[in-house]
Formats: sequence, C-alpha cells, structure tokens
Amino acid sequence: MTDRITTPFGAESTAAEVIAGVDLTGQRTIVTGGASGIGIETARALAGAGAEVTLAVRDTGAGERTAADIAAGGATGRVLVEALDLADQASVTAFTSRWDGPLDILVNNAGVMASPLTRTPEGWELQFATNHLGHFALTTGLYRALVAAAGARVVSVSSSAHHRSSVVFDDIHFERRPYDPWSAYGQSKTANVLFAVEASRRWAGDDITVNALMPGGIRTNLQRHVSEEELDRLRAAAGGDDLKWKTPEQGAATSILVAVSPLLAGAGGRYFEDCNEAEVGVLSARNGVAAYALDPQAAARLWDVSEQTLHTGHAATPA
Repeated sequence: MTDRITTPFGAESTAAEVIAGVDLTGQRTIVTGGASGIGIETARALAGAGAEVTLAVRDTGAGERTAADIAAGGATGRVLVEALDLADQASVTAFTSRWDGPLDILVNNAGVMASPLTRTPEGWELQFATNHLGHFALTTGLYRALVAAAGARVVSVSSSAHHRSSVVFDDIHFERRPYDPWSAYGQSKTANVLFAVEASRRWAGDDITVNALMPGGIRTNLQRHVSEEELDRLRAAAGGDDLKWKTPEQGAATSILVAVSPLLAGAGGRYFEDCNEAEVGVLSARNGVAAYALDPQAAARLWDVSEQTLHTGHAATPA
C-alpha cells in the first residue's frame, strides 16, 4: 500500500498559488477545452510559468480570444490554438498527426456533462465518447511525444460524479438499458480514473505519469445541459448550504498540482481532490474515490475495450 500524498494546499487554494515558484520555460503543454471554465485558468497558470500552451478546442474563435486574454495578462509562455473535437475521431487523428516534437504536459480537461441521449456517427454514447474515448485516442496518439519529453505528465480530469456509476461493461453505450444522463456522466468519469490507473502501469517504464482528479464544484458552461432546479436539487443532496462553489481559479488548482507539483514526482495512477490525494471509499456524494475506480483489473479491461472500440469503429463486445 502506497502512502497517501498530502500537500500544503487545500480546497481554497488557487492555481496561481500551487504553481508559484515553478519554472516551465521550454516545456510544451496541451489543455483540452482550454477556452472555457477551469481550462482557461489551467492554461493561464501554465503560460504564466513560462510553458508553451496549446489550447485544443472545438471553437477556435473562443480559443483565439482566450489566447489573447492570457497574453495580455503578461504570460511569458506562448499560447497557441488548435482545433479538436473529441467526439470526432477524425478530428482527434488530425490533431495528433499535426503534433510535432515532445509533449511535457497533457491536461485532458474538456468534457460534456449530463447531456440528453446523443450518439456519435459510430453509435457511441456521447459522454463516454467525448470524456473517455476521445481523450483515450488523443493520449495514446500522442504517446511518442510524451515519451520524447522524458518525465511527461498526463492529467485526467474526473469528477466526484464517478460515484454515480462504475463502467458497465455489459452495456457501456446504453444500447439495452434505459439512458440516464447522470449515470452516463458518472460512468465516463470513472473511466477517466481507470485510464490513469492503467496508463500509469503501462507507461511507468517510459517515465510518464498519469493521475486523475476532481476539480470541485465550479459554475461553468459544463452545466449547460443542467437546469437551475436540477443544480439546486443536487446541491441539497450533496450537503446544501455546506457545499461551496469554487472559483475557476480554485477549480484549476488540483489540475495544476497534478500537472506540475514536485510533490507528486513519480506518483501515478492516483486520484486527487482539493489538492490532496483522496481517501479510498465512497465517503459521500462529493468526497473520496470509489474503490472500483482504482481497480487494476477493470482498468486493464477498459483499456482493451477502448482499443477494440476505436479499432472497429463500434462498441466492443465485452470479454
């Protein structure tokens, strides 16, 4: 059993506080969904520490505006913009094909939450296709670039919503079971943690570390599919007035911790929240990490299913 990692930072720490004193000059980074929500603040912190940051976004116009805003704020690192639609495998392939040279930090930040039932052209459920399969294809497609960096880190942004569902291997894409937006979101967020577990195992010899995290509750356009009434209901279920929304700057703090903190050197396959490694167990609706999300057998199975799904272009039949 490995020791749980704790840091001097906490729930109210900001990305700027976590990255203070870290020099990323010469490092190249990618932030998916870097033109909205905590993606903006993650990119701002990385560029502020001197890194070259590529905003991988669907809306390149929003990306250009974000890049200009970060530059105007005095960031010393260049901010670039590239088109990426994680739900479109052709777009992912085009992005990875364009990338040239090493990649030091990949922040898999983009996502969709609690959307109505939508399927990609392949028939994949949209949340799983975007949040997991898109990032899986992106990260594995950039594998050689990560290896070339020597000491690369991959950040997998998950959520406490992973407590809502394990990966249901018998029917990942809701082809037979009734569709529930929150179960689908939870399943995709569990997949984000399992990916970190298996990628860390597979790539440990390549000096690549992969960790997952829960950023906290932040009001961003991630909630665009969720009504105010639904948010109020979820807030009450998760602690009511005790649940405090984080600012985007606070929400990006744990992503930045996982991406750059020397306190995490060599540590992989873990799940962090509020800038510390989470305790294992279903502790509440919004704390801790479920044991099934760290299960190495489920992680290996998900990797195989993901490879088969991407290879065949349709949902893989579970082994």
